[in-house]
Amino acid sequence: MSFVYRKRLTVADWINYGLLATLSLICVFPFIYIFSVSFTDPAVYVPLKFYFFPPKWSLDAYRYILSTESFLNSIKSTVFITLVGTLLQIIVTFTLAYGLTRKDLDGRKIVLGFVIFTLVFHAGIVPNYLVVKSLGLLNSYWSLIWPNLTNAWTLIVVKSFLDSLPPELEESAKIDGSNDVGIFFKIVLPLSMPAIAAFTLFFAVSQWNIYFNALIYISDAKKWTLQVLIKALVLDSTPLGASGTAADGIPPLETVRMAAVTFAMAPILIVYPFLQKYFAKGVMLGSVKG
Repeated sequence: MSFVYRKRLTVADWINYGLLATLSLICVFPFIYIFSVSFTDPAVYVPLKFYFFPPKWSLDAYRYILSTESFLNSIKSTVFITLVGTLLQIIVTFTLAYGLTRKDLDGRKIVLGFVIFTLVFHAGIVPNYLVVKSLGLLNSYWSLIWPNLTNAWTLIVVKSFLDSLPPELEESAKIDGSNDVGIFFKIVLPLSMPAIAAFTLFFAVSQWNIYFNALIYISDAKKWTLQVLIKALVLDSTPLGASGTAADGIPPLETVRMAAVTFAMAPILIVYPFLQKYFAKGVMLGSVKG
């Protein structure tokens, strides 16, 4: 006969569960409101009235934002910056980190010292802006990509992960006649797939949500990223297309806002659960040398 031990809940346990449930509801509530308003039919939409489920569902707000040139331009800009920026960040970060692990590389300690220095001291907004301007990158997508190819924290984590790889694998590859480039592509990269997956997600989320740099460096509205466009729509009430009312076939502004916010959140919310295990594993492997 087997006995199942069940812990008896105390008053403190019920209080903790109640507080956690309340905090969870507070965190989830804005998402429910955004989702509900974005799918509410314009004919039954009532400002500032909350529904867990819309009394009448409609995709009018989504059809409207996808029919506007400004929203489509922002999607194209954000997708380009995310794909190209993430790819270049992965290439630069892992190649530079691998170089910093090679103890026979001349000047390795000097470069590593510069990396650590930038981790402690940061130039600031104005010097960064002047550098971007002097390079002629203002109003260019590359102003959001080149300055962010890597960062000190990521380099240190990836370097620590690569240092933890068995050195015997590289030694055996050299005996077989492989050079450093072959070792990097045939041994280091395949063994680094958990870290690559983790930082691909990390970089992609950062690039997709890029806002402040885009606000500073991009003044051409046709090149705005999705986050800057949503800021103009939500805070500045900038119209996406022709102004009008629901009677003219244009949904209420609030439903359009919520639809745009939902559209911006959807890709990350969809992709993240599938890569979450790689994210946790990759960061932990890169954080501890073992």
